[in-house]
Amino acid sequence: MNLLIFLSFPIAFVVTYWLTLKWIGVAKKVNIVGKDLNKLGNPLVPEMGGIPLMGGIVGGTLYYVALNTFLLNQPFYNIYILGGMTTALIIFIIGLMDDLLGWKIGLSKLQKPLLTLPAALPMMVINAGHSVIELPFVGTVDLGTFYPILLVPVGIVGATNAFNMLAGYNGLECGMGVIITATISIVCYVKGSSWVAVLGGIIVASLVAFLVFNWHPAKIFPGNAFTYLVGAFIAVLVIFGNVEKLALILFIPYYLDFLLPLRKKMKVEAYAKVNSDGSLDLPYDGIYDVTHLVIKVLKSIKQKVYERDVVSTLLIFEVVISLFGIMLYIQ
Repeated sequence: MNLLIFLSFPIAFVVTYWLTLKWIGVAKKVNIVGKDLNKLGNPLVPEMGGIPLMGGIVGGTLYYVALNTFLLNQPFYNIYILGGMTTALIIFIIGLMDDLLGWKIGLSKLQKPLLTLPAALPMMVINAGHSVIELPFVGTVDLGTFYPILLVPVGIVGATNAFNMLAGYNGLECGMGVIITATISIVCYVKGSSWVAVLGGIIVASLVAFLVFNWHPAKIFPGNAFTYLVGAFIAVLVIFGNVEKLALILFIPYYLDFLLPLRKKMKVEAYAKVNSDGSLDLPYDGIYDVTHLVIKVLKSIKQKVYERDVVSTLLIFEVVISLFGIMLYIQ
C-alpha cells in the first residue's frame, strides 16, 4: 500500500479536530446547545457535532480520491466511494433536520426510516456490494438482483436508525462508532479489500478526533446528524466489504436497545436519574434501555455508578463482541 494513502488519516483527524474546536465556539454564540441530562443542574453543552465530523471525513476522503485519480491509477474505486459519500450526505441532511427541529418535535419514529430510505438510491444505482453474502446460522446465500434493490436499502435504513438508538451518554455514540468502524476496517483489510479499510480508517480518525471533545465531561454533543452519518457509513463499509455477517454481530447491543423499550411501547427515555453526588440510578422501576441494564448490573457490584462507568462498560462489551467477530474472519 502506497505510504501517501496513510496521510488520509491525519488529514481527517486534524480537519475534524480543528472544525470541532471552532464549532464549539460558534454553537455557544448562536445558542445551539442542549442539556446534559445525566449531570447535576443539566449544564448546557454545544451540540450538532455531526457538522465538524462530516467536514473531517470529507477532507480525508477527497484526498484519497485524488490519490486514486492522479497517482495510484485506481479511479474505478472512486465511483463507489463517491456513491457511498452521497448516501451518507443525504442521511446527514436528514439528521440535521431532526437536530434543528429538536428532540421533542423532531422527526417521528415512522418518518425517520421513511426519509432515510431514498438515501440508499446512490448505492443502489451503482450496484454496490456483492450479491453473494454470508449470514449467521444460514451460510452463504446468493441474492442476485434482490441484493441491490432490497438488502442495500434495508441495510442502510436499518444501520442508520439503529445506531441512533443507543445514545445520550458522554462518549457513547462516538466510542461505539470507533470500535465498530475500526473492526469492520480490520476485517476488510484481512479479506483483501484494502480500499474499504482505508475509507474506514478515515472515518475512525475523524471519530477519534471528535471523541477528544465528546468524552466525559463532554464539551460537545454528537446530535442526530452525527449518529445518522456514522450509521450510514457503517452500512456503506459493510456493503463494500461484503461483511454482512460481521455487522449483524457488531449490532447485538442495538438489538437489545430496540427490544427493551418495546415493553413500554417505546415511550421511555434512556437518561438516568441523577443523584446529588452525580451518581446515577434507574429512572424507572423496570429496565427499558441497555444503559439501564448496565446501571442495574453495575449497582449489584458497586455502590455508586457514574456516567463514565456506564459508557466504559458498554464500550468494553462492544470490544469483546468485535474481537469475536474478527476471530471469525482470521481463522
